[in-house]
Amino acid sequence: MKGRVIKSTGSWYTVMVENQHVQARLKGKFKQDDLKLTNPIAVGDWVEMEEELGQATAVIRSILPRENYIIRKSTRKQHFSHIIASNLDQAMLLVTMEQPRTSFGFIDRFLVSTESFRIPALLVVNKMDLYGSTEKGKKWLKELHEIYEPLGYQVIEISAEEDRDLPQKFQDLLKDKSTLISGHSGVGKSTLLNRLVPQAAQPTKQVSKFSSKGVHTTTFAELFELPAGGDIIDTPGIKEFGILDIEENELSHYFPEMRAYLGQCKFHNCRHVNEPGCMVMQKLEEGLIHPSRYTSYLNILHEEDTHR
Repeated sequence: MKGRVIKSTGSWYTVMVENQHVQARLKGKFKQDDLKLTNPIAVGDWVEMEEELGQATAVIRSILPRENYIIRKSTRKQHFSHIIASNLDQAMLLVTMEQPRTSFGFIDRFLVSTESFRIPALLVVNKMDLYGSTEKGKKWLKELHEIYEPLGYQVIEISAEEDRDLPQKFQDLLKDKSTLISGHSGVGKSTLLNRLVPQAAQPTKQVSKFSSKGVHTTTFAELFELPAGGDIIDTPGIKEFGILDIEENELSHYFPEMRAYLGQCKFHNCRHVNEPGCMVMQKLEEGLIHPSRYTSYLNILHEEDTHR
C-alpha cells in the first residue's frame, strides 16, 4: 500500500490511502541522509506499507523520496532536528502585531528556512479587527508591506475571527496546493483552520492576558483536506525558529535582496559584515536593503558562528 501521512502522534501514524485512513507504525530504524531527527517520519511524507496479518493496522516499510521539507532545530534534544512537514507547495506564516507579537526577526528566520528549501512563502496578518485601524497598527502594517512585498513575499491581511468571508484572494492562493501553516501560539492558526475546514473542529484558547502569549492548542502536526481542493498542514505553535547549520558564505543566498548582488563584492568569500568593497554593504547604505533585514542577517550569522 502507498499513502500519505496526515497525522503523527509519535509512535503511530495516520496514513491516507485512497480516501481511507489507516493506522500504521514504524518497524525498525530509518536512515535519514545522516540527519539526526526526533521524528523519522513527518506529516506530508509518502510511505509504502504492508498490512499486519489479522490486524486493521499496517507497518511502514519505506519512505518515498521527499520533494522538499521544512526542518528546524529540536527544542528538546541538542544536536537533533525536527521535520515540521514535507512535500509542500508553499508555506504560510501567520503573524500578529500584538497578543502575541511576531517580530520581524522571527519572520526573517522563517523565510530563510523556506528559501533554503526552495519553498514559496506568504505572510498572512491576522487579527486585523484588533489593531488594523489603530495608528500603531497602520504604521506596523505599512512597514511590513514595505519590507517584504518588494522581495516577492505576498502580505495578506485577514481577521479569522471576524471576517464573514475570508478574502477570495487568500482562498485562491490555497486552492489545489499543499500548504504548511506556522506561527507563534496564539496567532489564530486553529481559528483560521476551523474557518477553512469546518470539520477540523480544532480547539481554540484565548491569549493569556498576563503574558500576552498564546497557549498551545495543537499538539501534533496534522494534514486537513480543503473543501475546494488542496490541503493545509497545521503545526504546533513555535516560540522560536532554530535554523539548521548554514555555511556563513551561503546565508546571504537565502536573503533575496542580497542574492541579487552575489559575486559583485571585491572578495569572493565576503561575509558582508565589514569587508572593503562589499556590494551588499554599499546597497544597504543606498537604502536598497532594509536595515531590519540586515540586522536579522547579522543575528543569524552570529548565532551560526557561536555554534561552530
